[in-house]
This record gives sequence, C-alpha cells and structure tokens, in this order.
Amino acid sequence: MINIDAFEELDELPSKVAIKKPIFRKKLQQLKANMSASAGNSVTSLMECEDDFPYSYKPSRFEGRWLIESLGCFYDERWFDDVLRMIKGGKEASVYLCRGNETTGKDLLAAKVYRPRMYRNLKDDHVYREGRTQFDEAGLEIRDDRALKAIEKRTNFGLSLLQIDWIQHEFITMQTLYESGGALPKPFICANNAILMEYIGDEDVPAPTLNTVNLTHRSAARLFGKVVENVRLMLRHNLIHGDFSAYNLLYWDDDIYMIDFPQSFSYQKNHSAWMIFNRDLERVCQYFSRQGVSVDAENLAQSLWKEKDHPSILEIEQQIVQE
Repeated sequence: MINIDAFEELDELPSKVAIKKPIFRKKLQQLKANMSASAGNSVTSLMECEDDFPYSYKPSRFEGRWLIESLGCFYDERWFDDVLRMIKGGKEASVYLCRGNETTGKDLLAAKVYRPRMYRNLKDDHVYREGRTQFDEAGLEIRDDRALKAIEKRTNFGLSLLQIDWIQHEFITMQTLYESGGALPKPFICANNAILMEYIGDEDVPAPTLNTVNLTHRSAARLFGKVVENVRLMLRHNLIHGDFSAYNLLYWDDDIYMIDFPQSFSYQKNHSAWMIFNRDLERVCQYFSRQGVSVDAENLAQSLWKEKDHPSILEIEQQIVQE
C-alpha cells in the first residue's frame, strides 16, 4: 500500500521550501526506495505512470498516483474508459467524472474516491457504528477476533479496517436501497478506495445539491413527498441515513437523488437511533419549509417512527403471495 500521507506531505513541500535542496531530494529518493521495497512491481508501475497519466484529467503528481491505485482495477476491467475531471472535492472523498462504455451502458459515470486515511477526519463515528456489522474488502462480515480487537483499539491496522468498512458499508447500503426502488444513483462496483456509480447531470454540469436550488411550490410539495417515501423505504430496511439534509440530495430534471450513505446504520441496534433520525427529518424539513411546504418536522418524525414497526401494504401483499 502506498504511503499516501507521505505523498500529501511531499506535495506541500514546494510551498514551504525549495525542493532543490539536497535534504529534500534525498527524502524524496528515500521515499521512492521504501515504497518500491514494500510494494514491489505495482508501485514501480505507478512510478512509471507518473509522467504518463492515462486519463484526460491532469491531477497533481501524487493525486495521480492515488487515482491510479484507486481506480486502476476499474479501468483495467473496462468499467470506464477515461477520467474526465474532478466534479467535487472534499475532506473525506472526491468525486470524478468518468467516460463510460458498454460495460454499464452509461456514457458517464461518477467515481467516488475516498481520501487517504479519511477515517481520521470522522468525528463521533462510534455513534453510527454502534450495532453495525463490520465489513471487509470483499463485503463480508468481519468475524476474526484479532481484527475486531484492532478495530476496537483503533490501532493502525484497525483504522485501515474501519476505512474499508466505511466504504463497503456505503456501497452495500446503496445496493440495497437501489434494488428496492430507492431514489439514488445506481452503484456498480466497489474496490480499493472507490465506488463507481451512475452519474447524475450532463457532461458540462453535474447535478447540484438541493440546498442550492429554489423550487416552485408545486415541485417542492411533490419532491417532499418523494423524500418522505424514501425515508419510509430506508426504515423498511432497518436503515437511518444519519446525515440526511438538502446537502445530501442531488437535484436534476425536477427530481431528487439521495447520496452519501457511509454513516447509515441499523435503528434496531443503535441507542442513538431516534435522536439521529429526528435530526435527519428536522434538517430536511427546514429546507422544504423555506420552499413553502407546510410541515411539522417533529410530528412527521414521530409518525414515521411509529410506522416502522408495522408492515407496509407492499410487504403484506408479498407475504400473501408467498403463502
């Protein structure tokens, strides 16, 4: 595994001191030697790609290496043909626009690439992880006692496992909700530090987040109804988003798409479930209230919370069919 923290440190050097000084040349050479020794031919290959980045997007030197490591397997397996540009940068992850092909049938795709050691930026993560299944890089439950102990103690190994789990959890949640008819981008594949999914927007402009959009009263009322139905869908799957707001809803062609699920969790196994759910509904309702929708966030949250323990009409119909 490439030491991305060292990459980030070196990326900042030119702004602090001239790289021509021998001490820094030596540091860079030593880093490359250490990386080659620890990671073998894969890192050597990445080094050779430094001046020949295979995509249209032209990142910084070290970002390019990170993208090759994170997206290289998708590219080799022809999930996409090109990385066109970054469409969103963030402390935890950046999103890149990719040129699709016949593998997905999509002209454009979005690759969400988590930043190196993004887990260090997460605060109060234990609130969301309470009662959650821990997943490994294959999307399987971690049952090894040593691994679980490392996670609990937050050793370096445990933190690396937590990052893998955070990404896998988002992908599995997206799959579950999309396959059940949820309003979100279709997820295609997850590996290394990235999730490849459907892109919402056009080649020139990505879909904006809902908080930046002013809706007509009719559109606001209709879309609020869709949001509520998707909250019901999450509850039927024993899920709470955990960070739900107009900032995590995309708006395109007068429709909405939910995004960002890494902190989602099971309400049945989390003592903070009601508090977080109530906060999610309050944040969403604040936006729609500003758009002219009359709604009582507290009453809506309580109503939906009571519903969660009763089967939906669809579930009753499915049970009758099965019987």
